[in-house]
Amino acid sequence: MALNCGIVGLPNVGKSTIFSALSSAPAEAANYPFCTINPNLGIADVPDARLAKLAELFKPKRTIPASVEFVDIAGLVKGASKGEGLGNQFLSHIREVGVIAHVVRCFDNPDIIHVNNKVDPESDMEVINIELALADLDTLQKRRERAERSLKVQAKNEQKLAETVLQALDKIGPVLENGKPVRSVDLTEDEKAAVYDCHFITAKPQLYVCNLDEAGMKEIALKGQGGAYAETVRKRAEAEHSAMVAICGKFEAELGGISDAEEKAAFLEELGLRESGLSALIHAAYRLLGLRTFFTAGADECRAWTIHAGDPAPKAAGVIHTDFEKGFIKAEVYSYDDILKYGTEAKIKEAGKYRIEGKEYIVQDGDVMFFKFNV
Repeated sequence: MALNCGIVGLPNVGKSTIFSALSSAPAEAANYPFCTINPNLGIADVPDARLAKLAELFKPKRTIPASVEFVDIAGLVKGASKGEGLGNQFLSHIREVGVIAHVVRCFDNPDIIHVNNKVDPESDMEVINIELALADLDTLQKRRERAERSLKVQAKNEQKLAETVLQALDKIGPVLENGKPVRSVDLTEDEKAAVYDCHFITAKPQLYVCNLDEAGMKEIALKGQGGAYAETVRKRAEAEHSAMVAICGKFEAELGGISDAEEKAAFLEELGLRESGLSALIHAAYRLLGLRTFFTAGADECRAWTIHAGDPAPKAAGVIHTDFEKGFIKAEVYSYDDILKYGTEAKIKEAGKYRIEGKEYIVQDGDVMFFKFNV
């Protein structure tokens, strides 16, 4: 299971620069709107110091981190929901991602064109959010027409489903008309299931990414604030119960070109940062989606695996291979904290911390697991 994150925003806010730094995959970046026409795809490793420590202890032949897929979606503009700036094409790409990273320009630079000729984070965020809501309104109208037709069908189960769909759409419609997201609507589980096939863009979790200059990042590190632009984004994120991450795209691009770990650490220290903005972005997206990590560890391989919070042991086993889930017998489990404390699996067993868990066990973040199965 890989995290899938779409990067959206107005043209020339730094999306492609951030994407290139995230995925080490060059994305076209230029000082004019719509230089990114087709979505760029890139894979980034999920930073996890625990995996590095496991590799240090087990000295495996290979170490495989969890991964996240980033989709750099072309800049949206006002009118995108009606096709402006190739909007319909771009919006269709957003429907395929799990979480949205909304990049907002929070720096002044007269050499970089702003699509509206003025840096205004509040206006920029509003443009994108309204266009996404308008696109969802179009989807809602089409789904409503289908549901109303279904009400005329004689089959009672189809009529009941159609009634639930219309009930949900009646709640969603006024919210979208006010430019607010579907995720803010209080739907029952039945209603959520009934309109799942709509794949509403604004139902997806969204986080805001402040693209700052280096001065702004230093201010964040020193004071916890990155100036008036970043403060505007922070307030918007708080009002929407969303997350905000601060990034300096230029800095991250330079950091991505450094392979030496010590040199990277020194580079971060220069700005007073403990981790890169890109690491913070990945971790924030994980939290938004309710994802967790478990590990497998041994002489051949140390590997991080991604699951959802609340997944039982058989489902976690199925992430490795479907046969593991089908034929699940038991899981041998200990925590990352235990291997850190005791140093070896043998000492973990001596301490009585090595556990045998069955099908009902809920996998915890940081579990180290070995599965027994029979097919």
